[in-house]
Amino acid sequence: MVTLPQGDESPRIAVRALIVEAGRLLVVNAYPQGESDLWCAPGGGMERHCSMPDNLIREVYEETGLTISIGDLAGVNEFHDPARGFHQVDLFFKATIVEGTLDPTWEDPEATVHTHRFVTRDELAGLRHKPDRLADMAFADRTALYDPLEQLVF
Repeated sequence: MVTLPQGDESPRIAVRALIVEAGRLLVVNAYPQGESDLWCAPGGGMERHCSMPDNLIREVYEETGLTISIGDLAGVNEFHDPARGFHQVDLFFKATIVEGTLDPTWEDPEATVHTHRFVTRDELAGLRHKPDRLADMAFADRTALYDPLEQLVF
């Protein structure tokens, strides 16, 4: 029998959208009330038993008010803080907007994201952002493979 990690032993899994329009990437500041100047791609934690694309569509809508379609997996990044026991795996997907426009008055229902904007690769280089290779993932013309929500079998 295979034993899967449970609770705090498992890394947190998050999904993020790489939305590039007219050579500009959508980034968000996901720190309430501007507690940090760190920028990232929109997205967030996975809800169990929901596919990565469905989670990402929900997260991007909550954070920006945009409806998106999900494309190919573009990159994987891990964050960890051994002192706190934190470990997160972020999966970055190419995505396109299918409905909506950025509205500066949009409010994240979880009050996490307070600012969003499109930036060029050069503008991103001038911002503090994570992951370090965000621009490479967003602006590169490459993909990775992904089989959505494949059921585990023993």
